[in-house]
Amino acid sequence: MRARELMSSPVLTVRPETTAKEAAGLLAEHRFTALPVVDDDDRLIGIVTEADLIRDRVPRDTRYQHRDPARPVPDSAVGSLMTSPAVAMGTGADVADLCRALLDDRIRAMPIVDGAAVVGIVTRGDVVRALARSDHDIAADVRHHLEIYGGGGRWKVEVRDGKVRITDAYDSETDRHVATLLAKSVPGVIDADTVSETAEGRV
Repeated sequence: MRARELMSSPVLTVRPETTAKEAAGLLAEHRFTALPVVDDDDRLIGIVTEADLIRDRVPRDTRYQHRDPARPVPDSAVGSLMTSPAVAMGTGADVADLCRALLDDRIRAMPIVDGAAVVGIVTRGDVVRALARSDHDIAADVRHHLEIYGGGGRWKVEVRDGKVRITDAYDSETDRHVATLLAKSVPGVIDADTVSETAEGRV
């Protein structure tokens, strides 16, 4: 599965001069976890997250004593709060690599770019929603892709817990390979294999 097949697009972005309050409002309204920050040419220059916006922005309750000194209130512009440069991936990135980056870099959202232009975003939640898709919906999508490739009535598709098994009425190694690749491109599929009906009959 590629990033283009999972990303949310178009993506909501902000400018460096956007205020922290405005950015917080956008995150709250749309239930996002991060916003890509772009320049006047719409090129990605950073990313501002929930963590960036809440860091040191909540005033201390003066009714309580605090051991550490009060910190100054940070600047109100996104440009001074964002992480820059931002980690990003292209539309053709393998979602498996994208997930590894989300985990290794401990980030919750990955901007997707075409050159330097932001064209989408993939969050951990997007991946979880894909994995939560029903086997019925996954099977329907796999059948659709296979019918486009090799016609209807040829393929038998079974899905259990995201694992796809395809039975092909014909016996073509090339078609089996393509069918498996097509199935693995469907959101929610965690594994796939294809066998020929002829081969199954010989077992």
